[in-house]
Amino acid sequence: MVDYVPQTVTLDGRELAAIKARLQNTDKVVNDKATASLRTALGLLTAEAEGWLKQGSWSVTDKAKAGPSGNIHDYVSQAPYWWPDPARESEGGKPYIERDGQKNPEVLTYTDRVYVEKVFRSAYVLALAYFYTDDVRYAAHAALVLRTWFVAPATAMRPNLDHAQLIPGINTGRAIGIIDFSQAYASVLDAAVLLKRGDKKGFDNGWTEEDDAGFRAWNKDFLAWLVNGEFGQEEHALRNNHGSFAAMLVASIAAYVGDKEQVAREVAYAVHEHVPATIEADGQQPAELARTRSWHYSTFNLLALTRLAMVADREAERLDKEGKKGERLWPTLYAAIEYVLPAATGGRDKWPHSDLQFEQFAAADLVRAAAAAGHAASQAAVPKLMMPPDGDTWPLRPAPEQLDPVRAPGQTPGAAKPM
Repeated sequence: MVDYVPQTVTLDGRELAAIKARLQNTDKVVNDKATASLRTALGLLTAEAEGWLKQGSWSVTDKAKAGPSGNIHDYVSQAPYWWPDPARESEGGKPYIERDGQKNPEVLTYTDRVYVEKVFRSAYVLALAYFYTDDVRYAAHAALVLRTWFVAPATAMRPNLDHAQLIPGINTGRAIGIIDFSQAYASVLDAAVLLKRGDKKGFDNGWTEEDDAGFRAWNKDFLAWLVNGEFGQEEHALRNNHGSFAAMLVASIAAYVGDKEQVAREVAYAVHEHVPATIEADGQQPAELARTRSWHYSTFNLLALTRLAMVADREAERLDKEGKKGERLWPTLYAAIEYVLPAATGGRDKWPHSDLQFEQFAAADLVRAAAAAGHAASQAAVPKLMMPPDGDTWPLRPAPEQLDPVRAPGQTPGAAKPM
């Protein structure tokens, strides 16, 4: 018996509760194909969760030295596509020069970026595994991971990204560094909701009321930095995937901390300003098609926008209960989704643009999300989709994830997993 419906931010809590109930009623549906798919996904999820139990926690204070601010609690990362200039070898290659789509392995020496990706992924997987299995080991470790990075004074990150994606010899941080967080952080908010177990007092799973309050306070401060700060405003104004992810990040955090007005502003901005400026009538996304990995960035941008559409759905449902009308983002996205459907179902030959590293499965989640929202063309396409090569957990976490990250040569596909 499912004892609560989580009030998740992006994921539909009612759907999660229904999935859990279906898994628990195995005797009645033993021959059901959908339930068999859930069991397979649960096996993948718990196997990954077991891997995360063996590592972490991580802290922003683990880096060898502080960044430009001199404060070890400030997050620091290096721009991935910038390389030493061979013509300036005597000056350490500075200022660096850009090679779009080619990831400089030097960025991995900045442990904040490496570790925060582990924080995001592990907390999300562990919290989902806890929700479906009630195994408190997963909750306790997720609690430790989140507490260490966000809450404990000795190890917590300060709620800013002032020094994200710096370029050696050029700057000490950039607005577009916000994408270090925006592409995956929203899942962490759902993880925290799953750990809280509804409105219970005393969660008995390692995540305390003090942890929950501290994490919410951190997010309120981070939201203020995003909305009011120069970097946040600059990133939000971009008419490409950076702007899409910034809007999604702000809306998700606002929903998590209960800032209903900010959520409504983000949805209205996306519907009336951002999407019309970034997606053409025929569904093309000019800013993403101009990239060396046009397929990756077209699906990447849609990942942000489909997740924002799901946050908008949660907000609209709340407003509906109050007798008000909430805006829906989905109809503004269908042309762009239909533009990627031929390649999503037919492969590289159906994508009429250059791409350095085409991965057909990158579109799987966003098409399934659109299908769930009622888009007929996506519903028809679902049986023809290519699934991610390292296993499909969509049945347990039906919200888009980044399935096709930009990788270094030789790096295996799929999302970050335990090492």
